[in-house]
Amino acid sequence: MPDYYALLGIFRDATRDEIKRAYFEAAQRLHPDKNKAFGETEIFLDVQQAYDILSNSEKRAKYDRTLAPEENIPSPLVQRVFYSRQSLVRLNETQLIYALLEWKPRQNKDEVVSPPLNICLVLDNSTSMKGQNIEMLKASAIHLIRSLRRRDILSVVVFSDRAKVLIPAALGLDRRKMENQIRMMLPSGGTEIFQGLQAGVAEVRRNFSPERVNHVVLLTDGQTYGDEKEALALAEESACVGIGISGLGIGEDWNDDFLDELTSKAGSSSSYIESPQEIQDFLEKKFKQLAKVFAENVELKIQPSPNIDLSYVFRVYPNAVHIPVENTILLGMILRDKPLTLLLEFRVKSTAVIKDEVSLLRGSLEFEIPSKALPNQPMRVHIFREVTEKASLEPPSPTLVQALANLNLYRMQETAQKEASDGNYNEASRRLQHLATHLLSHGERSMAKTVLLEAENLQQQQDFSEEGRKKIKYGTRALLLPAGKGISQ
Repeated sequence: MPDYYALLGIFRDATRDEIKRAYFEAAQRLHPDKNKAFGETEIFLDVQQAYDILSNSEKRAKYDRTLAPEENIPSPLVQRVFYSRQSLVRLNETQLIYALLEWKPRQNKDEVVSPPLNICLVLDNSTSMKGQNIEMLKASAIHLIRSLRRRDILSVVVFSDRAKVLIPAALGLDRRKMENQIRMMLPSGGTEIFQGLQAGVAEVRRNFSPERVNHVVLLTDGQTYGDEKEALALAEESACVGIGISGLGIGEDWNDDFLDELTSKAGSSSSYIESPQEIQDFLEKKFKQLAKVFAENVELKIQPSPNIDLSYVFRVYPNAVHIPVENTILLGMILRDKPLTLLLEFRVKSTAVIKDEVSLLRGSLEFEIPSKALPNQPMRVHIFREVTEKASLEPPSPTLVQALANLNLYRMQETAQKEASDGNYNEASRRLQHLATHLLSHGERSMAKTVLLEAENLQQQQDFSEEGRKKIKYGTRALLLPAGKGISQ
């Protein structure tokens, strides 16, 4: 008999409302009228059976007696937590503590099946892309077409002030014909991102399957005007159905704040491409990353703890980005070869350290594994520290220390940007000079030079240059990645 709780993606202590909500979501996703994927109809019937049993108290009690203890069922993920402090101290003041969470596959990475891709490239084809940008983009797209695996699906949408499906989503397309379509791209018109994004999401939905990695990669060099709210709403809708969105910005004229917000709503982030020559490298890395997906649509659902303030959330890997603090945090994907890493900052009020143990965070990690037909039971997450009378002298993990040191560099430029936007140019300039000193101590001479130039620019022009601001933002963000630098899609 199947595990009906796992089938609905709920815990065994789920309430009737939670069971009903899980059934409704699964039924919408798996209904034969909407999902034609092989084997999904049988799963839909199992989901109906699960709801029939678990929604009836008598049937549920009888079924529960047949189950093995929940703690004996291993999760497909392994969790590790590193803390900045071994304990909290019983003090009459607010205390700061950091936790670094890691989730990785339980299986050996060589045993994990690589799921097929269902990817749409949404490419800016506006007039501003003329010249080297469009030529490098064409070469990069053709390179990706030639590297597709037999079961991968790639579609291409081009957009300016309107969108066109250049290559429709389908299996077994003629690759030579696809390449010719790419070569005939001619830039024209303005930039309306919503038009392209809408067409791209529609192409992915045509072949959507939980057993594929369903993703849109948006590439632009310009700003969109007037359609931001529509694009953000579409990103939220895409995340709800399991479609991720990554953004790549070329040069200095695109709106990084908008692209970060857009992609974070779908569990990813934006990346900065400084020159056209880097386009192929970024796209190739992105596709390789997507081919390594073990789990996707990962969400951390948090139950707020009294007297505990979760004040800052930063996803370190695989897509480095500052994430807004919400009760449901979209984390994107977990790769086969490196853990999903999340850095949390807590402010613990004095009223929380009265007892001998403080629960910093309770919640659950929900995720989908494309290589498995059946849903997964969520993973319980509990972060806590004991309370002592004296502070522990044991040093924190070097892994956490390194992450905090690099995060501090990123947060310094965040603060400098806010100070500049508030008109505090001298404070912002001094902060950048301080940041440059830290970067030099980390051996980041080139970035330190860029930071010092921006510090001088702030004092003279009372503003950041767009190129310098993006270099500093994405450069310090990349320092948090395991290899120091790399793509942070």
